[in-house]
Amino acid sequence: MYESLAIAVGADHAGYELKEHLKGFLAERGARIIDFGTDSSERVDYPWFCARAARAVRDGQADFGLVVGGSGQGEQISANKVHGARAALCPDEYTARLARAHNDANVIALGARVVPPAYAEAILTVFLATAFEGERHVARLRQIADIEREEAELSLGE
Repeated sequence: MYESLAIAVGADHAGYELKEHLKGFLAERGARIIDFGTDSSERVDYPWFCARAARAVRDGQADFGLVVGGSGQGEQISANKVHGARAALCPDEYTARLARAHNDANVIALGARVVPPAYAEAILTVFLATAFEGERHVARLRQIADIEREEAELSLGE
């Protein structure tokens, strides 16, 4: 089902078990997993794990990213700091579908304390199966990229 997909994953301690569960789910369906950690449920900070997964997507090493934490919120924010990442927090299938169809999201964030494993599988399945609609949404993605460039230029001026 996912034989041609490479998925970059990252999680904190709260998301570790769900990350491992979803790695198995994806691998059973043929996806290649690139795991950026964490490697246990021992307390860690999440930003670098999520940024590494998002960079792998941006740099073409992975087709999609998956970041998991307690709520998924901080993980989504961290992934979105990577220029070119479009991370979406998806607590349900509807949000996952729109994230892909309208926003061409390339990283999905999930909260292990929000969605149970079986529902996380369903959400992830919808995310990966939904194509970007293009058309009117393309102009919006260009505007987002313009904002990223402006912010990068401002940062260089500091």
